Amino acid sequence: MPIQYDHLMGYDIPETRQTYGAEDLARFGLTVGMGQDPLDMRQLPYVGALADDTRAMPAIANILGHPGFWLGNPDTGVDALKLVHGEHGITIHNTIPPEATIIGKTRVTGLVDKGEGRGALLYYEKHIRDAGTDQHLATCRGTTFLRGDGGFGGPSGPIRQAHTLPESAPDHVFDTPTRPEQALYYRWNADPNPLHLDPRVAAKAGFDRPILHGLCSFGFAAHALLAVLCDYDAERFGAMDARFTAVVYPGETLRTEIWNDGSFRTKVVERDVVAIGNGLFKRKEAL
Repeated sequence: MPIQYDHLMGYDIPETRQTYGAEDLARFGLTVGMGQDPLDMRQLPYVGALADDTRAMPAIANILGHPGFWLGNPDTGVDALKLVHGEHGITIHNTIPPEATIIGKTRVTGLVDKGEGRGALLYYEKHIRDAGTDQHLATCRGTTFLRGDGGFGGPSGPIRQAHTLPESAPDHVFDTPTRPEQALYYRWNADPNPLHLDPRVAAKAGFDRPILHGLCSFGFAAHALLAVLCDYDAERFGAMDARFTAVVYPGETLRTEIWNDGSFRTKVVERDVVAIGNGLFKRKEAL
């Protein structure tokens, strides 16, 4: 069935309860490049290497309280084979504790009809709360491009405008290599999409080999921002938003270019393409 605007805007996505601990934090940190310098004491708390100091990498908010692939449910009316993760952002309201039971609640916040043959834009948010204290820990937000679902008669706006990067050269550059098996590691972060794992599925989608998860690349960018603008202090990490602009293949090097005003983009060094663009970061004190 085609998209029905009111139905999708009010679609009930069940909340998710999840308990996590030190091993989950370490696994996530390792999958976004933490610990590549095993002598950097600033990185080690994020990979479980220090018995007296365990910390949550802020971008772990992306995988906490994950609702699953709810857009694949037939009653959404969405063509699930033609989805593209277009934009993503996170805000850390309160420092994510090293262990907790959390509740994640996802909801649709907007739906834009770009017209017949032009697709649609679906906006969503996920709010993460500590089940024990009811403290609001984080908000994740994103835009999914529904390539096969335009022309359903919905509103034509508003469309979120992307951040414009400065024309000057970046003030900082942070390079991090990904590993050839990076996607095989990242799948354990609640994202077993075969596009990132199975060469046969990747070939059907038009790729030479499996591509890296977009949120894995996003995590590498978050790592760069945490390092450069926060000196690896998660307490200072506020918010980041960006647009996905090109695929990344496992094994490629990610170069995050950062301006002092918080603007950033992430390039694939080997192919000189921008994989994450129009980025904007804010420290906690600027929120």
